[in-house]
Amino acid sequence: MGQSRNIFAGLVAAILLSSLAPASRSEAAAARKVAKAGPKQPQSSAKCEMPKFRIVVDVGHTPDSYGALSARNDPEFGFNFVLAKRITAKLKSEGFAATRLLVTDGKARPSLFKRVSAANDGRADLFLSIHHDSVPDKLLETWEFDGAKSYFSDRFSGHSLFVSQQNSHFATSLMLARMIGRQLKEQGLRYASQYTLPLMGRYRRQLLDKDFGVYRYDGLVVLSRTSSAAVLLEAGSIINRDEEMMMNSPERHETIAAAVAAAIGDFCARR
Repeated sequence: MGQSRNIFAGLVAAILLSSLAPASRSEAAAARKVAKAGPKQPQSSAKCEMPKFRIVVDVGHTPDSYGALSARNDPEFGFNFVLAKRITAKLKSEGFAATRLLVTDGKARPSLFKRVSAANDGRADLFLSIHHDSVPDKLLETWEFDGAKSYFSDRFSGHSLFVSQQNSHFATSLMLARMIGRQLKEQGLRYASQYTLPLMGRYRRQLLDKDFGVYRYDGLVVLSRTSSAAVLLEAGSIINRDEEMMMNSPERHETIAAAVAAAIGDFCARR
């Protein structure tokens, strides 16, 4: 993990330099704008032209509000950034030249409205948010890593996909999530099934597709308020000690990026 720590340590400066969030709008102003306007009217479902198809690949969380900590105390934001950057590069190499990597800053909730505004103002055709998973605090166990008390849970693993029924393109979002789930399954990856269990408490979700691991999550701002089809991908569990190592590997990054690009390619071909 020494190499990964060096990678994560250098991320913040590079991320802030490459941020594509609108700099002229304050977090509060962005939040007021989105809250007042609500989701825009659905855009037309015109035929997809790959070079012009505007895909936003959103890096979940921010340097200030970094999400979960992994079993080895690395921030989720770093995992999200590395994978989202790889997915963006893969999509561009497959012909989706208008794909954009979206990095936001600031505190958690204001940053959600900033990214929604960035996607909507840019008239995105598709919004994909990249995250990595953990578990509810009550399921955590303790261990020592690098001389420090750390937390882990090896009980669950796998990816998951989320869509919101409040999104104005819910049916399209669900179709795309299923297509991504299918491609991930064909790569030999399995989805996280624990979200249907009572032990998940407030994190329990409705399973919409039992074959490909698609769940309904209406409470996510980035899914419900974007004016395009929107999917959130939890790429894997970084609180699981074995899977954390896999999620750090270039091989797994390439596998996931290839699956996402293939799914979006199929999605585009059907429009």
